[in-house]
Amino acid sequence: MRAVVTGGAGFLGSHLSDRLLAEGWEVLALDNLITGDESNLVHLGTNPKFRFERTDVNEPFRVSGDVGYVFHFASPASPPDYLKFPIETLKVGSIATMHTLDLAKAKNARFLLASTSECYGDPDVSPQSESYWGHVNPIGPRSVYDEAKRFAEAITMAYHRYYDLDTHIARIFNTYGPRMRLNDGRALPNFVYQALSSQPITVYGEGTQTRSFCYVSDLIDGIYKLSQSGEHFPTNIGNPTELTILEFAERVRAHFPSAPQVVFEPLPEDDPKQRRPDISKAKRLLGWEPKVNLDEGLKSTIDFFKQQFLKASATS
Repeated sequence: MRAVVTGGAGFLGSHLSDRLLAEGWEVLALDNLITGDESNLVHLGTNPKFRFERTDVNEPFRVSGDVGYVFHFASPASPPDYLKFPIETLKVGSIATMHTLDLAKAKNARFLLASTSECYGDPDVSPQSESYWGHVNPIGPRSVYDEAKRFAEAITMAYHRYYDLDTHIARIFNTYGPRMRLNDGRALPNFVYQALSSQPITVYGEGTQTRSFCYVSDLIDGIYKLSQSGEHFPTNIGNPTELTILEFAERVRAHFPSAPQVVFEPLPEDDPKQRRPDISKAKRLLGWEPKVNLDEGLKSTIDFFKQQFLKASATS
């Protein structure tokens, strides 16, 4: 009952650590902090079952003692982050995935890969099911993330088939909640930061591209259930409720009394036009589906962002 979580100081990694500890696991969180933040783990500092080590899993590393599970969540995940760290993103999807798989193999541990809906690229079909192979530009600006994750899935399945390693792959769709960085660069943090700063809210293109947003507690519940299942092939974990980015911007604006106006900017290259998970597999195999509605999730997330903004303003 000891788990290693790479990317443990990140948004999802820290919430996963919380869930594992609640389930009785000991947790060793590893993170090189290029996008993670130790403040996400402050509340665990006195927990005797939790330990954090600053470690770059792109480099060879060792873990002493028994390990029952390896959760590979390390990676820049927002477009500004993986465009800023393209080589690190490619390495963490390839070299670091091999390192973590080797750790699981050496410890006779189970393994779960945090993959992504970006494996589907700019999809030709909607909703996206696990049987869809995707429509990805392999040399575009987003490819450093898309192809890194696609390779990570391939090597995970190779270790499962060749070494009979007990592996699991979660294809994670857009997730939001407390502990996201206010300067993350994704839609929700951008909209909230602009609203708090009294800046116009930026929508790319005409705002007709769609997204589906899953609250973090629902996502982690799906991840944990997948980790304890016997399913080895990729499984979508996300919220199938779909809305346009412009509709989403208006939902965020509704939480601010003096909401700034929406302005439109050119659409980034290879930005997906539709993103909606088919979660019928997760429902069938895991008995899982999201429970937190968007308004409830937005309120708690925006409250968190407001606190972060006030702290940052007080120290600047």
